[in-house]
Amino acid sequence: PQSVFVLAEKAWAGSNLLYKWQKSLGNYIAVAGQDNTVKIFDRHGHKWTEINLPGCCVGMDWDKDGDILAVIAAKSSSIFLWDASVSKTSQIDSGMRDQMSFILWSKTSPLLAVGTVKGNLLIYNQQTSRKIPVLGKHSKKITCGCWSSQNLLALGSDDNTLSISNHEGDTIRQTTVRGEPAEIYFSVMKTDERSAQGESTVSVSVDKKILMLFNINDPGNPIELAFERRYGNIVSYRWYGDGYILIGFSHGYFVVISTHIREIGYELYQAHNHKDCLNSVAISTALNKAASCGDNSIKIHELSDRKDISSIIQLDDENKGLDQLSWTDDGQLLALSTQRGTLHVFLTKLPILGDSYGTRLAYLTSLLEVTVCNQVEEESPVTIEVEVEPTFIAVGPYHVAVGMNNRAWFYALVDQEPGVCLKDIEYLGTIASMCLNSDYAAALFEGKVQLHVIEGKDQDEKKQMKLFPDNDRKGRILCHALTADFLYYGTDSGSVVSVLVEDWETVNSYSHSVGVRKVFPDVIGTRLVFIDNKNSGFLLSPANSCFELPNFSPTITGVLWDNWHADRGVFVAYDDDKVYTYALHKTTIYGPQVVLVGSTALPFSQKPLLFHNGELTCQTASGKISEVELSTHSFLKRTATDSSAELSRQLAQALMLKRFHEAWALCKSAGTNADWAELGKACLVHMEVELAIQVYRMSGNVGMVLSLQSIQGTEEMNLLAGHLAMFLEDYNRAQDLYLSSSSPVAALEMRRDLLHWDSALMLAKRLAEDQIPFISKEYAVHLEFVGDYVTALAHYEKGMTHNSKEHDEACQAGVARMSIRMGDIRRGAAQAIQHPSRVLKKECGAILESMKQYSEAAQLYEKGQYYDKAASVYIRCKNWTKVGELLPNVSSPKIHLQYAKAKEADGKYKDAARAYESAKDWDNVIRVLLDHLNNPEEAVRIVREMQSIDGAKMVARFFLRLNDYGSAIHFLVLSHCNDEAFQLAQQHGQMEVYADIIGSEATQEDYQSIALYFEGEKKHLQAGKFFQKCGQYSRALKHFLLCPNSEDNLAIEMAIETVGQAKDNSLTNQLIDYLMGESDGMPKDAKYLFRLYMALQQYREAARTAIIIAREEQCAGNYRNAHDVLFSMYTELQAQKIKIPAEMATNLMILHSYLLVKIHVKRGDHLKGARMLIRVSNNISKFPAHVVPILTSAVIECHRAGLKNSAFSFAAMLMRPEYRNDIDTKYRKKIEAMVRRPDKSELEEETTPCPFCGFQLPQNELLCISCKNNLPYCIATGHHMLKEDWSICPHCEFPALHSQLLERETSCPMCSESLSASQVIKISDCAKYLQTYEPDETQ
Repeated sequence: PQSVFVLAEKAWAGSNLLYKWQKSLGNYIAVAGQDNTVKIFDRHGHKWTEINLPGCCVGMDWDKDGDILAVIAAKSSSIFLWDASVSKTSQIDSGMRDQMSFILWSKTSPLLAVGTVKGNLLIYNQQTSRKIPVLGKHSKKITCGCWSSQNLLALGSDDNTLSISNHEGDTIRQTTVRGEPAEIYFSVMKTDERSAQGESTVSVSVDKKILMLFNINDPGNPIELAFERRYGNIVSYRWYGDGYILIGFSHGYFVVISTHIREIGYELYQAHNHKDCLNSVAISTALNKAASCGDNSIKIHELSDRKDISSIIQLDDENKGLDQLSWTDDGQLLALSTQRGTLHVFLTKLPILGDSYGTRLAYLTSLLEVTVCNQVEEESPVTIEVEVEPTFIAVGPYHVAVGMNNRAWFYALVDQEPGVCLKDIEYLGTIASMCLNSDYAAALFEGKVQLHVIEGKDQDEKKQMKLFPDNDRKGRILCHALTADFLYYGTDSGSVVSVLVEDWETVNSYSHSVGVRKVFPDVIGTRLVFIDNKNSGFLLSPANSCFELPNFSPTITGVLWDNWHADRGVFVAYDDDKVYTYALHKTTIYGPQVVLVGSTALPFSQKPLLFHNGELTCQTASGKISEVELSTHSFLKRTATDSSAELSRQLAQALMLKRFHEAWALCKSAGTNADWAELGKACLVHMEVELAIQVYRMSGNVGMVLSLQSIQGTEEMNLLAGHLAMFLEDYNRAQDLYLSSSSPVAALEMRRDLLHWDSALMLAKRLAEDQIPFISKEYAVHLEFVGDYVTALAHYEKGMTHNSKEHDEACQAGVARMSIRMGDIRRGAAQAIQHPSRVLKKECGAILESMKQYSEAAQLYEKGQYYDKAASVYIRCKNWTKVGELLPNVSSPKIHLQYAKAKEADGKYKDAARAYESAKDWDNVIRVLLDHLNNPEEAVRIVREMQSIDGAKMVARFFLRLNDYGSAIHFLVLSHCNDEAFQLAQQHGQMEVYADIIGSEATQEDYQSIALYFEGEKKHLQAGKFFQKCGQYSRALKHFLLCPNSEDNLAIEMAIETVGQAKDNSLTNQLIDYLMGESDGMPKDAKYLFRLYMALQQYREAARTAIIIAREEQCAGNYRNAHDVLFSMYTELQAQKIKIPAEMATNLMILHSYLLVKIHVKRGDHLKGARMLIRVSNNISKFPAHVVPILTSAVIECHRAGLKNSAFSFAAMLMRPEYRNDIDTKYRKKIEAMVRRPDKSELEEETTPCPFCGFQLPQNELLCISCKNNLPYCIATGHHMLKEDWSICPHCEFPALHSQLLERETSCPMCSESLSASQVIKISDCAKYLQTYEPDETQ
């Protein structure tokens, strides 16, 4: 609060002052000091008048309206009355003989109570001048008192009594108190129910220690409240609010208590407001504030929140202490007297006067000071001292006007020294409000608006002034507003008129149903909000479209448009508590509309002056401006910590305010899918197609992006809005928009796409009659689906076009189906039969079948070639003949089965069997064949083919009846009845049959039971076989070795197999002993020992045995057998990666060379044959059975090949006496001649390189004399291998010369497997084959 003035008269120095503010108006303050005068000052501190008294002033009081000040003085029995309206003083004689001590006006009537030192009372009625003296009201000085609003008078006196009298002075109650009474007040005590008795509680401070409350209706039960000693004495107290009392204590404490009966005795609030002492307390109900003073300071509290100290005033120069505080009734001024005899007056509440133009504000900052500022443009503020306390302020771009009553003062803002008073003007009546623009002022008074130039020459002013309205018939003007170009005013008859300022002509007028109270145009003047006499708000747009504002509070007093972007159409409406934000949505698919965005609480007693981008600038009661952030614009101050719910709320606000840029930023920063969807939806509603495409692209809604791109270029607004409404699924709106566009058919297309057939038909009647049949058909399909067959039939019939074949067929099909559904079966069936569609016949058949009309259904099925269906329906009506006719076409086994059963029941077994067969019910086929047709062959065939278990059982039973046990066992096994089969075999000695049949199917138990049976029968071979199968190897071996010799071979082989599987050393040794003949002195054939070693995978032993066997075979002359034994052993050892014994390799090589002789000779290649025979003959000891024939062949072949020397040497060998006689007579003479006349000529043998070291050596030489390696030989020629001509047999992997192997051979000479050219591949790198070719010399 600012200090307004300080009064310090010399005459008052050092004395306490008595002062009183004028009631209600507060225009005057009357002050009395120790001199014999009462000085009266106005509210600016100017002395107004002075009342001279005969003695010192004892008491004074203003009447309830503030018209008359009554004063009493010492040494005088007169009462002095000063009339404020005429500034005159008059006197009344009180008629009291003793000194007056107390004076008080009634709160409600013109009654003045005066008390005296001796306790007498006078009640004076100022209106009637009647005086009522009451003598002896008290016995001592009357010191204090109070009037109630019911005109009861309570008085306190030094005689420690308190009396309550009525307005006639009669005592109603009197009570004694325990000390001197001071400060009496009437009030209402807080109770649970509101009492209608009025002010029934009297409070009095007793002896400065106790606060006593008593009910005037029950004075016997007073409530006495005592307080803590540390508080000191009660200095002063006040009632406020709903029964609360504020008390100030001498030690500086400030306490609030409640008088509610439940809370009485509790302190609601306590503060040590002043350190040393407290002098006075005061309360202003107008401000809802309390003040206390003491210790050179005043503290002002908000009563709504007592802790909130709204301001502190320090008075550092008051060294003698403070005295009394008092507020004017309107709370604007607070007076404080001091012990020094001075009076300070502070401004605690200013009239909230202010105005704005654009972003410029003008507002009252003191009683006589106006400040002009523009914070948005950042101009420095200008203060203007004004001549009067204004009742209105108006601001324009270059001027400020202030005024009161009918005068206005104009000040310039833009001269060299701003704030210069240009002129003052008197108008023809009291000014209600005023508006300015750059050149003109418009003042509203007494229902008229005067428009005039602000700065014009005096003589021109008459020309430059006009009064509106032109004539009084147009009604009284209630409000007006001025923009740069237009004057707007609203009248009590409901007209809103706009006047072009330039030529003062009315350009537009809108008629409203009731009077218009306030008008608020936007900055450019294109839109205007007005409030009518019913407190409803409306927005008026240029084309006179008028919208009522939604949820418009009836308490709203003003509207401010957003100055940020004038075309945004955002404005706020405000009342005392709240600010409501509205937004105009100019182009939406729903047409223009105004929405309420939200509301924000307004701080107490602040008046909005300017609205700019979410910030409201308000004027406060203390003459300052404050910023209020609107909650509807919270998205402008977004923080990263906001929750997603908060973000969604901010997004909703941004969209309602059409702040798409900010909404986009919000979604990008942390938007969920739902937020993006909201943004997209808003863009569609506001027809922002480009932005919507971007939004849906961001949220990945491809369909919507493509849809929007397809309508992007649409210029016609209604059509575009229709598309968008459809995308938003508001189909009714879309239809309305389409119908009002240039392409109404779009509405029909939409309804058809949505399957809204009713609406589509209605639209088609108006827009496209040719479409009716097609829509009728679609509608009928829908109705048929939902089961409304009657209507569906009607629509199918309507759907016939008679020129679209496919469509008409669909309608005919519908008619057929619906006729059947409706019970007109004959018509429906006839139509279905005529109709070309098979499917229709099936559908109608199904409907008839569901209606239990079987014969018709079957007929339709048959016509539609649905034979299975037809047959099944014929079966239901037992029409077997028909079923029989249809059977060849029927594929369903179920129907065949039903038919077969029927035929069997009729005894037609052949037909039944055929039908069972068609139904693939093999068990029944077999049953009929065996039981009725006596055809076991066919039954057996079927069982074998179909592997039917039950069938097999039946056949088995059939054979049992015929005593054919073998077959019976066979079929029992087929039907998995192994136990029965076994018993049968046992009973009838058919175990071999059973054992054969059961084969690989059997379990271990089956094998064991068979083995035990054979053991009992002493059939050792079979017993051994089955013991082996069930894994009982020792028992198996025992039986095999017990076998008689006739079965020897098989038994020994089985024994070997058994020992091989058993892998048990004791069994192995047992068998070896048997084979060696140790048990019976008869050694068995070595091949069995070989097989045993192979079975045991003892390959080295097997190899040794193989060599022995091969030797025996060789000696016996079975060279091919010997070769095969060695070859198989060789490959086995190779497979097991065991080194080949050298002896085996050599023997195989010699035997193979022997076998090659035949091949070469047969091919006529005598040279190769001769070379091989030379190799064989050099090892002739290995062929003891055929020495002579081999040598003979060698002689002949060498001779033929021109190897005469070799022929001679072999011939000489033949001439030995042990061979000579065995030579074939055919050749003996020739050989003898060859020996007698030897020819030593010899064909030189070709040389080829060694594959290991490359040394040239004869091609048949298999040992390199250079590197001492055994050389691999070619299995086709017997030559040693060549590196560059290497291949292998793909089967046995023996090497061969690639050029020779396939020359004339189609099978491998070594393993006899057939070969083809594609299998034999030339190998370029044979290193790995050379490594492996190193026989095991150690053997």
